[in-house]
Amino acid sequence: MSRSSSSTSRRAEVPRPAATSRPVRGSRSGGSLAAPIIVAIGVVVGAICFAVTTWLLDSADLGVEQRLARLEAESATLREELASARTERLGLQADMARLRDEVSLMANRAPVVAPPVGADMPADLGSEDFEQTPTEALTEQMKLAKAKFNKGITQPRNATMFAILGNPREDYGTDCRPLTNPRLSALKETRQIGPITVTMLKPALDSLTVVLDKLKASDPDIYAKLGTAGALCARFIRGSSTSISNHSWGTAIDITLEKQLDGFGDGGTQFGLLILAEYFNEEGWFWGAAYNSREDSMHFEVGEETLRKWQAEGKL
Repeated sequence: MSRSSSSTSRRAEVPRPAATSRPVRGSRSGGSLAAPIIVAIGVVVGAICFAVTTWLLDSADLGVEQRLARLEAESATLREELASARTERLGLQADMARLRDEVSLMANRAPVVAPPVGADMPADLGSEDFEQTPTEALTEQMKLAKAKFNKGITQPRNATMFAILGNPREDYGTDCRPLTNPRLSALKETRQIGPITVTMLKPALDSLTVVLDKLKASDPDIYAKLGTAGALCARFIRGSSTSISNHSWGTAIDITLEKQLDGFGDGGTQFGLLILAEYFNEEGWFWGAAYNSREDSMHFEVGEETLRKWQAEGKL
């Protein structure tokens, strides 16, 4: 055998190393990117879930707050309505008590006795013009013609006064007592108006000033002889133990002439008060001479229409 063939045979017998498979290009980079992508997706999903959850919670909180605010507003409205109903009830109770007192006064009033023939009778003014009636006695008693006065002016009942001004104080008697209502106390003022010194609510004092200024210009004689038997006075009305006088609110005044009180409930009135009543009526004051069962000619009080006007103007 030749040398060349033997060497060839030996080379053929040498074992070759086992073939190994080559890694697929790109497999290592693909494995390294999968985990961050999954984490990123998780973070995004988590953020979305957190945002949605937060929004839902915020929406729920906002809805609850809105409902609570609405309930609080409704509750406040109900409390106001309840307070108004209680005030109205107090006023109605006082008005009923006043009506009972008036009925009692009428039932117990002494019968009218006809004067003897030829006796002096008070002048009946009828439809005459009071300003043209010649007289020098301001306190001369005249027969009252009620229909001529308080036209378009309503006497404010206790229910109205409670509704507009509130309760002056918690308890009353037949004597004058001070105000305990802070609102009314803040409106109270004492003022010198012409010949009289008066304590009332400020809007009432302003209105009274207008009345007396007109009186001074047109009837200076009456103006000079004016006096007062009182204004602000928290008490029951005369002869009652339940009905509250409108003097209690500082919107009423009793007027005297030549320091003389006009007779209460006698159906007549001083001549000067007849003239003065026209000035008060012009300013929206109600004249007590026209009370149905208890004529009170020296009493003047702010009418309901005027009070509501002041209320609308923010004066009260």
